[in-house]
Amino acid sequence: MTLPDGRPVPSGDEEPPSDEKQLAPLQEAVEASVERPYRVEAVRQGPDLWAVAARRIELVSVPALDGESVELVSTRDGRSLAVDGRPQFGSARALEEVGEQQGPEYVVRATRVAGDLWEVEAAAL
Repeated sequence: MTLPDGRPVPSGDEEPPSDEKQLAPLQEAVEASVERPYRVEAVRQGPDLWAVAARRIELVSVPALDGESVELVSTRDGRSLAVDGRPQFGSARALEEVGEQQGPEYVVRATRVAGDLWEVEAAAL
């Protein structure tokens, strides 16, 4: 994953690259077609051949929220917030704002990237 300022954020199962010069052409190819921030996956296909997929992501700052994953659901019956699969009281206004862009009923799922920065996906219900 690459943040808007260009800093890479490795996922938990990634190993740091042994030679960053090898990755420069891959990063250049992705940056030519996908605006930051983005998530990228690369798989070696041969000694000098890689398959690369990248997609733009949305990042939101959600201060003072513990956990690694969040689901916020809003329906005409009310709102529910779950952090790491456990129901929580309170609200996460930044996530509500993302959901409200989808309409009055929505679901927002978020995964912590680093600190108070979360990758979010939202959909109307």
